[in-house]
Amino acid sequence: MADTLTQEQIDAMLSSVLAGDSAPLDTHEEKEEIKEYDFRTPKKFTKEQIKILERIFENYSRHLSSYITGLLRLYCKVSLASIEEQKYFEFSNALPDYTIMGIVDLGIEDDDIEESNAVLQLSNSLTFTMIDRMLGGKGTYEDADRDFTEIEINVMRSIVERFTSLMTEAWDGYVETKPKLESIETNSRVISAADADETMIIVAMEVTINDSKSVVSFCMSAITMDQIMKKFSAKFSSGKRAGSPTKETERKENLMSTLSQSELTVTAVLDDTMLTLRDVLNLQVNDIIPLHKPITENVQLKVGSTCWFDGKLGTLNGKKAFRIDNILKN
Repeated sequence: MADTLTQEQIDAMLSSVLAGDSAPLDTHEEKEEIKEYDFRTPKKFTKEQIKILERIFENYSRHLSSYITGLLRLYCKVSLASIEEQKYFEFSNALPDYTIMGIVDLGIEDDDIEESNAVLQLSNSLTFTMIDRMLGGKGTYEDADRDFTEIEINVMRSIVERFTSLMTEAWDGYVETKPKLESIETNSRVISAADADETMIIVAMEVTINDSKSVVSFCMSAITMDQIMKKFSAKFSSGKRAGSPTKETERKENLMSTLSQSELTVTAVLDDTMLTLRDVLNLQVNDIIPLHKPITENVQLKVGSTCWFDGKLGTLNGKKAFRIDNILKN
């Protein structure tokens, strides 16, 4: 049934006709766009939890960048690409038949966390680039739909072991981990790291080598990740421990405390002048070296080789002293 027009709308239409304006009159209010929500896959993680995961894996990406660059002697940049929640079958179906997958135990010793297993998967472009480089090649990649040889698996096992150990530093300050590589798998259709309908947290990191882009993926059960994050969510706000400094802050404070006890050489410099080697060789006791600085001009005080202050020379309690007049900006 058509909506009933109000008197104002009828008057507006009559005015429009009399004025010769045939533009249609919108009699319906604009409706708000409604976003669909899939109740079959509800989101388990809050925005704050996602931000914490972003910080952890951005840190992990930096460690991977340094390691891969040093290993291959090729510039490598690793950056966090995305963090998503997916069903395990969605993650598994997107993988090629043959790919390097490391089964990792984060080694979190806590009675409330039943297991801390995860999957670390390397895209084939990255895998074959690293294998080619490690076996003496230039680090080129040729697409190959085949299983890996024993030599290739052994090469990648040592690399994935290092990828695994670097997680300790990434999680440091949040939760104590002792990650361990349990096994290397190459057939994605055989391995089943979780139930097909189980919700997983998928972290994708983009790897760039020689302008070629590839991906390292971290896959863990959302339930397990939620248990891990609950252990420190109450203690952390925006990545900082409530009521006490993080380990990173503690390290900085300890470093500054140690440095503050260091002894530095402080030198008051009257002036600089140039002498020839002949003049230096002919210097004798009671010789006078004229300086160009006026007696009223300040003297510089150097800490090491850097001028930090200037001021006046004098005496204090029968000893030579230096009075600071200005702090120099360098």
